Amino acid sequence: MAADVQFKLTYGTMFNPPEELHTRYEEALRERRANLGQEVAMLINGEDVYAADKFENRNPANTDEVLAIFQKGGVKEARAAIEAAQKAFPVWSRMKWQDRVALIRRAADLLSERIYEAGVIMSLEVGKNRMEALGDVAETADLLRYSCDQMEANDGYIKEMGRDPLTGFNSTNWSVMKPYGVWVVISPFNFPMALTGGPAGAALVTGNTVIMKPATDTPWSARILAECFREAGIPDGVFNYVTGPGSTLGQTIIEAPEIAGITFTGSYDVGMKMYRDFAKGAYIRPIVLELGGKNPAIVTKHANLDDAATGIVRSAFGLQGQKCSACSRVYIEEPVYDELVERLIARTKELTIGDPTDRQNYMGPVINRGAYHDYQQFSEELQEAGRLLTGGKVLTDGPLAKGYFVAPTLVDNLPYDHRLWKHEMFLPITTIGKFTDLNEAMRMANDVIYGLTAGIYGSQEEVEWFFENIEAGVTYSNRPQGITTGAWPGFQPFGGWKGSGATGKNAGGLYYLPLYMREQIHNRVARS
Repeated sequence: MAADVQFKLTYGTMFNPPEELHTRYEEALRERRANLGQEVAMLINGEDVYAADKFENRNPANTDEVLAIFQKGGVKEARAAIEAAQKAFPVWSRMKWQDRVALIRRAADLLSERIYEAGVIMSLEVGKNRMEALGDVAETADLLRYSCDQMEANDGYIKEMGRDPLTGFNSTNWSVMKPYGVWVVISPFNFPMALTGGPAGAALVTGNTVIMKPATDTPWSARILAECFREAGIPDGVFNYVTGPGSTLGQTIIEAPEIAGITFTGSYDVGMKMYRDFAKGAYIRPIVLELGGKNPAIVTKHANLDDAATGIVRSAFGLQGQKCSACSRVYIEEPVYDELVERLIARTKELTIGDPTDRQNYMGPVINRGAYHDYQQFSEELQEAGRLLTGGKVLTDGPLAKGYFVAPTLVDNLPYDHRLWKHEMFLPITTIGKFTDLNEAMRMANDVIYGLTAGIYGSQEEVEWFFENIEAGVTYSNRPQGITTGAWPGFQPFGGWKGSGATGKNAGGLYYLPLYMREQIHNRVARS
């Protein structure tokens, strides 16, 4: 981190940063605001590419403000990116893995140098508060570095196997992991850099070439990453950045027989359609999916209730609940239910809402008009079936009227058979329920199609029981920094079970890079 060598920014440490982070963020904000509205190109085969059609990237906190103009790519641009990546693959895949590592590390360093500029852009286009935005950029750089570290730790994934016991011959066997080919990374709006850079870095360092397609709501952050790749000296065509609709540009890429693998992060419905579409090819190809969550927190009568209230509110309402890891369900043991609910209400009411670039604000806007309308519909449904403890309304006073601002919402008395206990709303809405039997709480926690993140507040014995029984890929205990959120490469790798993930391996972890490679065995025999 450029600001203070003694401070490492993560989602766990971001709540008490050094003052210099704020000073440098504000400098970058002034500079960026003076240069809004410019046109931004795609990047294909090392060249800036412009399409005939354009689209505006607007600030969800102030929809009157045009941040930049982006290219509405289509079939033509999709084909150009595929061809460029195909052409670059032979040289890139045969490059020494140590040389690829050096280039990716250089890109990570360049990104770290641009952390304040990139953080400001992310606040403006996503609606992240400044610390969440800076955290996204820092995480991206760490994801790139971690992939390099793992490549080195495994010696490029070249391992000698057993020697055949052949009389008169020297027979050796080597396991060599090799890249697949052209890899597509389709990333979501909520972590537009980390969920582009993490999989792109893994694909690149293992020798694949890459096409990056960010969400249409948030194309700018991924462009900064592409610029860092280019400036680092990664050859033309090895990475390509394209923007445009999923229905045309995206679908053309997915359906192309030249595509060797896909990483997609997004909704369950879209991901499952992509999974089925990709399976229509001539043979099975790898697809890495992260498809959301409905993440529970269990609070027992032995919990520290201050920590529980803090951790639940942070996980429920950070980035306006628009995280696949957001805490959207809370199960509280009856003896501490009333006391904890009172604390949750108090902490929720303390949250400041407004322009996410403003230091004082914890919550910004939701991403777009569709999310804004979904919030209103869910709130109406919840009010009819349960009891709204906080929120349930859109915020339109003063400058908030120009953006998609909504109030953080806590709901209790919602029957456990109500659909919204299991439906991912992806908004700042959390349902709260009571339990008397810990086993029943675990049954309800696991009774969803998702299995991404989960957490518990309780005794050490209860924590061990929780880890043994919960069905989720990332699990936390007694964590006030966030009970279902805050994963970091090399610390808490991020990935899900069941409907939340396709591979059972977590990004930023020990077993992620092999997803981007296939094994080849080399047998060499010589007479002794």
